[in-house]
Amino acid sequence: MEMPPKELLAALRDAEAKALRRRSRLRVEAGDQSYPVLRRWKGGFALDAAQVSQLRGLVELHDGSRHLATCLIIASAVEAGELICAIKRETAVRDRAALDFVRDEAAPVGYLPRT
Repeated sequence: MEMPPKELLAALRDAEAKALRRRSRLRVEAGDQSYPVLRRWKGGFALDAAQVSQLRGLVELHDGSRHLATCLIIASAVEAGELICAIKRETAVRDRAALDFVRDEAAPVGYLPRT
């Protein structure tokens, strides 16, 4: 069986990467720069190496306009046209302040005013 030409394989890889960028709503913001996330897994994600060659430190992870998490990237390496980022810490963004006490489940939800 004959292998396809290298140019054709490269064009297919580029088209696949472009389709992944278009489909994904996930993006990483580092400072004032924003990069689409190609793939995500527990403990890391992949970016297009053509857009960013190295990334370390704190970044913000977004799904469209929704802020998902703050991530600490400890290592990044280029593999097969993707920048593979390893995450040391991922802190989910909450819509309310964290409690510094244990809430009693039997406590009343609210109080009625006296009449």
